This record gives sequence, C-alpha cells and structure tokens, in this order.
Amino acid sequence: MFRPRGLSLKTLWHLLRKPALRPPTDRAVHVFLCIVDHFEPMVDRVGIEHQRQRIDRWVREYPQSVTGMVDSRGRLPQHTFFYPAEEYNPEHLDKLAALCRKGLGDVEVHLHHDNDSAENLRHTLETFRDRLFHTHGLLRKDSQGRISYGFVHGNWALCNSQPDGRWCGVNNELSVLRETGCYADFTMPSAPSPTQTRMVNSIYYATDNPRQTKSHDTGTTARVGNTPPERSLLLVQGPLMLDGSRRKYGLLPKLENGDLQGKFPPTLDRLALWLRAGVSVTGCPDWIFVKLHTHGAPERNANMLLGEPMRQFRQSLSTYAAENPWLQYYYVTAQEMAQLVHQAERGKMVPEWADLVH
Repeated sequence: MFRPRGLSLKTLWHLLRKPALRPPTDRAVHVFLCIVDHFEPMVDRVGIEHQRQRIDRWVREYPQSVTGMVDSRGRLPQHTFFYPAEEYNPEHLDKLAALCRKGLGDVEVHLHHDNDSAENLRHTLETFRDRLFHTHGLLRKDSQGRISYGFVHGNWALCNSQPDGRWCGVNNELSVLRETGCYADFTMPSAPSPTQTRMVNSIYYATDNPRQTKSHDTGTTARVGNTPPERSLLLVQGPLMLDGSRRKYGLLPKLENGDLQGKFPPTLDRLALWLRAGVSVTGCPDWIFVKLHTHGAPERNANMLLGEPMRQFRQSLSTYAAENPWLQYYYVTAQEMAQLVHQAERGKMVPEWADLVH
C-alpha cells in the first residue's frame, strides 16, 4: 500500500476518505487564499550581491505580476514574506518593507535554529521582533499593546519535533512563541517530513508539555463559540491531500501539501484538492482557509511565482469564480487569515473586512 513517509495509516485513511466538496446552491463559499513564503535570500549559500538581485527582482517584478489580478472584492494578491531571523540584513528588510507598504503583502517571522534553549530562543525572537517593528515599520501591535507576529519554523521542526532532535531543541517552544507575541503558527503541513502532525487539515490550538517534544501533534479544534484553552497557541494548517488523478496513468497517488514550486505551480486541479481539504473552523464550513507555502527567493521558484504560471492560475481562478457565483475568493495575508479565523469563531456569517487590523 502506498504510504508517504511521515504519514500514519490512520492519517492516510482520513485523506483517502475525504469527501468531495459539494458547492451549495443557496449560499456562498468564502475561500481565503494565503501564500506563506519561507523567504530565504541566502538559500544555496549565495553571496550578498546575489541576495540583492533576488530582493530587487521581487521589489521590481511583483507589482507588475499582480496588475489586474483582483479577487472577489477587487483586491490585488497578497504575499507574506516569512523572513529568517538568522539572516537579518537591514538593507533587505527595508526593501521588502517598501514593497509591502504598497499594499501588496506583509513580513512575518521565520527561524532556523538547532540545539537551542528556551532562554536563547526568547532573546532571538524578541530581538528580531523589535527590529522589524522599530527599525523597519513592520508587524503591528495587538489589543494589549504588544508587538505581534506570525511564525514559521525552519526545517519544519516546530516544538522540537524532529525524531533525531535536530533543528530546534526547545520542548516548550509554543509557550515561548506565545509569550513573545506570536499570534499564530503557519508551519504545517510538513509531510512527507516525519515532523508532520497527527492533526491534518485543521485549525486548532496546542498547549505545551515541556516534558515532551511535538506538543502540537494534537490539540483543540477551533470552533464557533468556543474559548481557546489557556496558554495555547493558534496553529493554521495548509491542505494535505492525496492526488489520486495519477491513477488513470498507472501511477501512484501524489501527496498534495500546498507547496508551490517552480515545477509544481498552482492550477485549478490543485485548487479542487485544496478546497476538498476543507480547512475551516468547526461550525463554519462555508469559510475555507487555503494556506499555501513556498520558498520564493531562489530563482527556480521565483520564475513561477513572478511569471506566467502564477498569472495563468489567477486568471483561471477569476474566470472560474465568474462562472460559479457560489465561489467568493479573497487574497489575504497571514495576519489577516488569523483574524478571519477569530471572526469565524465568533459566528460571523460573512467576512467583516472593516474589522481587520492591517
């Protein structure tokens, strides 16, 4: 039996049995699309001039690539750059901040670390958080006046979840994130990595157990009317499905994990799987959260993200939505997606855009 590495038989069975999305006839389905970019200018160990070329290309070409590509409420695509704290370069972040101020996206926190301690992790996050806010005018404050940020863990190893103990080292990482202002984690799914959680296609809250690793393996599902558990962190997962369309060619199913790569661009066929995954707040099934991920700095992926494949997808999506009025789709940042989760928890029937903090 085909089973991708990192997936349990129970999880595999869940993915195989996921029912197809049946479009409603009497109401809209609201689909929120968010691209979470693990944006690493230094990937492949390139030098500073090569890094500058990568940043400058995004600043120059991204506004051109999204021209005219508006969503159901007339908004241009949004791109969330999760910039690695360990690669901090003020020059790069100033340029990304200028791009985001044009209303095209946001910058959040990414981190690769290894054999770390809770104390050092806290210092790293607070230092980078404060630099983004005070030096570059990025991030924002929450209702309590704290600087807040979204997070993606490098090497997928959130909460010390690698079986060999590499690429983290902090069992209580969820608590450190929450206490330093993290409003949500966007790392999952990580399959086929062994760091993949048992929770799939879910929006949920996880609480640390400092005596064990991978505390986010399970949690409390986000639900309309429920209060999140105390000292918990919100986790927003992307879709994780099996693409069985390859069977007609005699091929094994392919894992669909929402990864946008140069050789694996978005398509309407992939969109169908993302919708079928049905990532939503329990009790609000007509709001579907589609969190995709990519590594947008290297040229092999930037060519697709800034080029014709992405424009073709956005145009196809616009045409499909025009032909299917039940589908309302919205381009959102990671921070906006988290706020919409909380709107759904409060029982909102339609998105209230004026309530979002940008």
